[in-house]
Amino acid sequence: MKTAIFILTALCAGWAAAAHAAAAAEKPPATVPSVDLEKYMGRWFEIASFPQSFQKGCHCTVAEYSMTDKGYVRVVNTCRKDAADGAVKTAKGKAFVVDGSGNAKLRVQFFWPFRGDYWIIDLAPDYTFAVVGDPSRKYLWILSRTPQMDEALYREIVDRTAGKGFDVSKLVRTDQTCAGR
Repeated sequence: MKTAIFILTALCAGWAAAAHAAAAAEKPPATVPSVDLEKYMGRWFEIASFPQSFQKGCHCTVAEYSMTDKGYVRVVNTCRKDAADGAVKTAKGKAFVVDGSGNAKLRVQFFWPFRGDYWIIDLAPDYTFAVVGDPSRKYLWILSRTPQMDEALYREIVDRTAGKGFDVSKLVRTDQTCAGR
C-alpha cells in the first residue's frame, strides 16, 4: 500500500511540474521589471545559448552595446569562426527600446527592415549577468560580464529559465577559451 501511495504521489508531482511548465510556455515569458540602460551598456560574454544558424561555428562570442546620441543602442557582436583562434566574424546592428517595457524589451535590427525581439528575462542586481530570450522561446542567451561563470550560479540561472518555459535541454555552452582579448 505504501508503495502504491508513493508511486501515485510521484506521478502527481511529475504531472503538476509538467502542467506548470506547459502553462508557463503558453504565454510570453516575463521580463525583468526595468533595466538601467547605462548600466547595461558595455561588453557581455556569451556563456550559453540556443544554437542559431547565424552563429554556426562561433567561438568566444561577445556582444558590445553602446548608446547613440540618436536614442538607439549600437550592437556589435563578434566571434571567432570555427575555432578559438579563428578569424574574427562581426555583425553590427541597432536595438530600439519598446515603449512601456521599462527598457526590458528591445527590437534588434541587423538587416533592414527585419527586427527581432530581445527580451531581458533575468538580470543580476549588479548587472554581472543577463538572460535574453524572445516571446516564442526559440532564442535564448545567457550573458556575463566575464568570460567564465560560476557553475552554481549558472545552474541557478538555468533552473529559473526553465521555470519560464524555456526548453533548457537545448542550451549549448559557448567556448570562451580565447586568448588575447
